[in-house]
Amino acid sequence: MAKEFYVTAEGLAELQEKLDYLINVRRPEASERIKQAREYGDLSENAEYDAAKEEQGIIEAEIRVLQAQIDNAVVIEENSKSSKVIIGSTVTLHDIDMNENLVYRIVGSTEANISEGLISNESPLAVAILGRKKGETVSVKDNEGDSYEVKIVNVK
Repeated sequence: MAKEFYVTAEGLAELQEKLDYLINVRRPEASERIKQAREYGDLSENAEYDAAKEEQGIIEAEIRVLQAQIDNAVVIEENSKSSKVIIGSTVTLHDIDMNENLVYRIVGSTEANISEGLISNESPLAVAILGRKKGETVSVKDNEGDSYEVKIVNVK
């Protein structure tokens, strides 16, 4: 069974736009470069041809990855009634060790971007708080094996 990819509706639309761009713009451009390079003659010593073929291979690989992600996408439903932390929740956490509040939205791994406050549902922090409720204190084990505690202040 293929791996499910959790995405927001916006994230799925972005993936589809990227796929459309690769299929309808980049793929024809690469094919045209290959055609032009063939016109230079001997393919055994044709660097332009080799580069164009390599580019085409990269584009085709990207298309396959995006298509697989789209085919296996599970769209995160907006559910404001849930009191538990779920994928799609925006969570305010109080880091007990650092004595500061942090706000994150839990999204699928394809949309995660920590600088925008979007964390992957597969991250250690998300795994620790998924299914928990406001007011709970949770121990989180980071990727280095160190632990820290957060208190769930709010769940939206």
